[in-house]
Amino acid sequence: MSSRGYKRRVAVVTGASSGIGAATARSLARDGYEVVLGARRVDRLEELAAEIGGRAQQLDVTDAESVERFVAGLDRVDVLVNNAGGAKGMASVADADLDDWQWMWETNVAGTLRVTKALLPALEESGDGLIVTVTSLAAIEPYDNGAGYTAAKHGQAMIHRTLRLELLGKPIRLTEIAPGMVETEFSLVRFDGDAAKADAVYSGLEPLVADDVAEVISFVASRPPHVNLDQIVMKPRDQASARRNIRTG
Repeated sequence: MSSRGYKRRVAVVTGASSGIGAATARSLARDGYEVVLGARRVDRLEELAAEIGGRAQQLDVTDAESVERFVAGLDRVDVLVNNAGGAKGMASVADADLDDWQWMWETNVAGTLRVTKALLPALEESGDGLIVTVTSLAAIEPYDNGAGYTAAKHGQAMIHRTLRLELLGKPIRLTEIAPGMVETEFSLVRFDGDAAKADAVYSGLEPLVADDVAEVISFVASRPPHVNLDQIVMKPRDQASARRNIRTG
């Protein structure tokens, strides 16, 4: 993956068809990056790519062959935003749905590993690579009925934090973004499309929105090469922890 002959910096964003991924793609494009958008929903990707002047490429992070095809289409990578992920269900450990746990593990943990491992050579070759991994407050603390998701996010975070040690001395920076409550399609996916349940998650408080997280990612990418922002925890003002928030209605 030679970077010779290219001047414009390239940012890869996974899970870019909606939510934080789509907002990040727009933000990085405004900052002058050529953005490569990866996700399963190609129709959404192509619409966003046309809007921002980016490139849409089908990507299923749970499929090794899909990741291989995606990476083969890249000539240069300066920034990787590992955003693909998600949650399914709110069962207790005693009532755990192992299919949901497997999906969360494959999407958040193995998916992040597949993409990051595949792009490490290109990121190093860029001379100033940056890996941003969007984890969650769930990667820091547990909460009731969330063990499947918190386990997956802790696993994803450990990949990222271990890389910070293993890549020391190489021209690659690593930043973990750990958001709290962000109103996107996240809860809709978690509750299998039940809009009432999804809306109830944010009822009575003002959550973060995708643009809030995207702006922080853009700020991280704008730092000079010697500055590494290791971890950024983001929460709405109304949320103090994974288990404590204030609702006015």
